[in-house]
Amino acid sequence: MSSELPEMRVSDAERERVAEVLRTAVADGRLDLEEFGERLDAAYKARTRGELEPLVRDLPTPSAPAPAPAVDARVGGRPTSSLGVAVMGGFRRHGRWTVPRRFTGFAFWGGGQIDLREASFEDGEVTIRCVAIMGGIQVVVPPGLDVRVDGVGIMGGFDSKGAGAGAPDAPAVRVRVTGLAFWGGVEVVRRAGGEGEG
Repeated sequence: MSSELPEMRVSDAERERVAEVLRTAVADGRLDLEEFGERLDAAYKARTRGELEPLVRDLPTPSAPAPAPAVDARVGGRPTSSLGVAVMGGFRRHGRWTVPRRFTGFAFWGGGQIDLREASFEDGEVTIRCVAIMGGIQVVVPPGLDVRVDGVGIMGGFDSKGAGAGAPDAPAVRVRVTGLAFWGGVEVVRRAGGEGEG
């Protein structure tokens, strides 16, 4: 198993490949049943590659987990920002940043933009909660990203035109945009990298 990017989160498929190596090892007599049980339990509890790798380090691993697909390289890591606030002003999150599992944007008589086109994601499922009161928030997502929108507009608008299912070449992430627009607006738009701002 590759030790590259040990902090990278593992998939269920990677856990299963390690479990198969362990099953082969116990069948070959390389592990006794007690150690097999301990390692198998640790494999299913593992969250990162760094936790999986030691479980098969001393075993032949011709079918060890392959590195995750390139699209998954944007999943995992420490969040860089969890809050954007605009009170009679503005905020913007854009460029290379890591979106936490839960991000909150708040705009009161102001505006904000949350741009996910170059972002990485702490986890495979993130929630962006937008509250716009007499203000506006725009969430910019790349084409192909799996986006669900279920916010509420009261004397305002919560636009879901950017919602849609994911594409195979997009990051393996589901983004849920929720919240409230009161005398204001929240807009979710799809835009390729390099396309105009605003």
